[in-house]
Amino acid sequence: MRNIFRRKKNYSHSSINPEEVLIDGGREGSFSDDSFEGRLIKPIATRSIILLGAFFVLVFLIYSGRLWFLQVVNGDSYRERSENNSLAHKILFAKRGVIADRNGEPLAWNEPISDEEFFQREYYSHPSFGHIIGYITHPQRDSSGFFYQDTYEAKSGVEYYFDRLLSGTNGKQLVEVNARGEYTEGGLLFSPEDGGVVNLSIDIEMQEKMYELIESLVERVGFDGGVGLVMDLKNGELLTATNYPGYDTSRFAHGDGDYIQELQNDPRKPFLNRYSQGLFTPGSIIKPFMSMAGLEEEIIDESTQFESTGKLVVPNPYNPDLPSVFTDWKAHGWVNVRDAISVSSNIFFYHLGGGYGGREGLGIWKISEYMKKFGFGVELGEEYFKGPVGTIPDPDWKREIFDDDWRVGDTYFTSIGQYGFQITPLQALRATSSIATGEIIEPTLEKDSKKEVRDDIDFISDKNQKIVQEGMRMAVLEGTAKGLKRDHLEVAAKTGTAELGASKSNVNSWVIGYFPYDKPRYAFTIMMEKGPRDNYLGGVFIMSQFMDWMLLNKYEYFREDF
Repeated sequence: MRNIFRRKKNYSHSSINPEEVLIDGGREGSFSDDSFEGRLIKPIATRSIILLGAFFVLVFLIYSGRLWFLQVVNGDSYRERSENNSLAHKILFAKRGVIADRNGEPLAWNEPISDEEFFQREYYSHPSFGHIIGYITHPQRDSSGFFYQDTYEAKSGVEYYFDRLLSGTNGKQLVEVNARGEYTEGGLLFSPEDGGVVNLSIDIEMQEKMYELIESLVERVGFDGGVGLVMDLKNGELLTATNYPGYDTSRFAHGDGDYIQELQNDPRKPFLNRYSQGLFTPGSIIKPFMSMAGLEEEIIDESTQFESTGKLVVPNPYNPDLPSVFTDWKAHGWVNVRDAISVSSNIFFYHLGGGYGGREGLGIWKISEYMKKFGFGVELGEEYFKGPVGTIPDPDWKREIFDDDWRVGDTYFTSIGQYGFQITPLQALRATSSIATGEIIEPTLEKDSKKEVRDDIDFISDKNQKIVQEGMRMAVLEGTAKGLKRDHLEVAAKTGTAELGASKSNVNSWVIGYFPYDKPRYAFTIMMEKGPRDNYLGGVFIMSQFMDWMLLNKYEYFREDF
């Protein structure tokens, strides 16, 4: 008994630290459930466990039933669908960019097609724009309805050369296609990006008017075709780039087979872009450039005169009874360089180019050198104007073509833009800009292109340039271009009548020039192709009517602030 009591006594005497009592007393009323202080732990009720178990059993039964339904009930159907279906990409066609004129008038745009996924390309319906705009082919389907050509393919003109900007980027969408070619749309992979806008420098109304004037003269006189070009010397922008005959691109777009066949059978070659790809004998329009070359090389000066009696006779050392005779279109008497440009004296330029009576001329190699400096025989700067560079005849050319030696008579004819001389109308326009401004300005079809290209003619002095300008002004006041004389507009110009073929029964009728004379702003070139020699209506007639129309209908182009 004593031992038992002794053990109890030992427990009752266990010590309690007074600080623990004080600490617990300080915590009274400050228990927090969030820190688990003072929380009572209670076990989960049996009912909750049963309900949770029932929920999982229900979910299992639902999924098991659905799996049984898919695999057992509809298994065969889905297996067949899976074997016959495939995933594919649906093309979301981008809208091709709009082509507009300088005033924002649309020349090419898009229209939706019923029951079709891409857009129909529509064009401004006038044949003066065929060569400029060009055309495209639309996306093509195979017999099963699938696209084997999923883009618009550009074929020519602005459509072709600006295709990267105009085409945009097609989008794609994921689709499921069954064995019958039916599809169910899925997710969008990426959206289409529409093409950009191309603003041309061309003025629709000016383009149409120039075309109509040329067409009218062709029908009246019998020319094969014609070209009308007007360029803004401020920036090289073409306001008109007219080619006749042209074609209506809108009828191409709609697949007018009879119209296309008619064009293909037309002997006047309506698909030929004459202003950049056509080569034509220039005739006397090269005389201003010959004059600057002769003045610069000091073959002549502004007071040098040659007498035009109507013909120049060159003795034949092998047969004195058969001298070579080179004619002028009339006897002009004594003429200096200004007079020669004004009245277009051939004999003056025979002297200048080939020399005569012991007096030295430029010679064929100097002629060739200067003509190339002015851009003849040199390709145009813009890619969409690329074409044949033409021909400036020289001894190497004659030897290659005719296997014959060069003679002084060949130099004479080259000096007046005849013989094998071949140029494009755009080359003539570019060269004309150098007379007007002292700079060779590259033409462009883009409005505000910021790619302006011009080169100083530093190989010609200002004085010699001015002499030629004065000669071209005289041509309008009293010479061969009098049809362009206006009281309210000063014009400088040079005409050309290029004889064609051995019979010389047909001619190309040219006029080049610029206006206003005192502050040149616009250069022009008109070329009427292969008309009867006895006709007196040609390039000057076209430009005269066009200027009158501009003064009445486009007077804003004559404002100094325009």
